[in-house]
Amino acid sequence: MRKVLAVIALVGVQGSSVAWAAESPAALQAEAKVKPAEARKTALGEVPGKIKSEELEREKGKLIYSYDIKVSGKPGIEEVQVDAITGEVVSHEHESSGQESGEQKSEAPAK
Repeated sequence: MRKVLAVIALVGVQGSSVAWAAESPAALQAEAKVKPAEARKTALGEVPGKIKSEELEREKGKLIYSYDIKVSGKPGIEEVQVDAITGEVVSHEHESSGQESGEQKSEAPAK
């Protein structure tokens, strides 16, 4: 029984690495129709400020550029998501400093 569980665990690990490889940054960028500079311009048009972080990711099945933008004189950050296929703003949400900190912890890779 232990050998069976070990094989299942190994297949699961290998399977997840294959899934990760399919979603690598290069694979995501190859799928995007909108260039990063164009998406960045759209995000800053929605929220003028300084981009603190940006990422191309798949969220809820949709390929998006996600930007955390710091607005001078305003606490927290503005998160703007731009569709990487159409170039349209998908969402715009304000995150307080506490929400931002919690999100960074939850997205940190396991050690």
